[in-house]
Amino acid sequence: MSTPMPVIHPILVGKDNYVWLLETSASEAVVFDPGDSAPVAQVLQRRGLGLSHILITHHHHDHIDGVAALAREYHARVVGHVQDANRLPPLDLPVEDGDTFPLGPWQCAVVATPGHTSGHVVYHIGDALFTGDTLFSLGCGRLFEGTPAMMWHSLQRLRSLSGVTRIYPAHEYTLANLGFALGLEPENRELLLLRQWIFAQTDQGRPTLPTTWERERRHNPFFRVEDPEFVRLIAQDGKPTVDVFAHVRTLRNHY
Repeated sequence: MSTPMPVIHPILVGKDNYVWLLETSASEAVVFDPGDSAPVAQVLQRRGLGLSHILITHHHHDHIDGVAALAREYHARVVGHVQDANRLPPLDLPVEDGDTFPLGPWQCAVVATPGHTSGHVVYHIGDALFTGDTLFSLGCGRLFEGTPAMMWHSLQRLRSLSGVTRIYPAHEYTLANLGFALGLEPENRELLLLRQWIFAQTDQGRPTLPTTWERERRHNPFFRVEDPEFVRLIAQDGKPTVDVFAHVRTLRNHY
């Protein structure tokens, strides 16, 4: 009998943070990057679920501020990168790149993705990839502690993972990222068509997430840096791919 696809629910926290809740059984769940405990507890209570694990991608406050209260209330195990243990809430399960551990019927794989922060990790569970602030829909994370080369390598690692069909970033940035992408390629007909779908989602208060590898490969400007036509369009002909990536990241910083 095949392993079922994970059932995953979005919990909006603040303006644009998403805490993702993954059901591991009929009575338990795990959550990712809870920046606030109250909205998460409300959803758990409404669904009649306990909380077995809290998975943290990195140390920024909007990803960890709800961890302590949830861990205390639900006796949940806190998971995070051992490298960042001194910047995270107390860890019950410190993990490293390449580690795996069981969550319900699945194995959770840990992938280190330095760039946004030096200790950032993402989690691969079943067909789902929880990317924190490394990869967004049509974007990638700002480089606070890493270099363009580090982030480009991290994105390449994610793209090489097998079995991923759904990508769950921690922020709803799609509309803003679309504006940046269209600024670079205003005549891109595929982006213009995608804009119609994004507006339909946001107008009805629905998430534009999860995203997919198909969408990101075709439309994310940080992956378009490998397309010669795109490179010519942004006047970066002849430059190494990582330098083109760095240029696009700098443009995005000032968008």
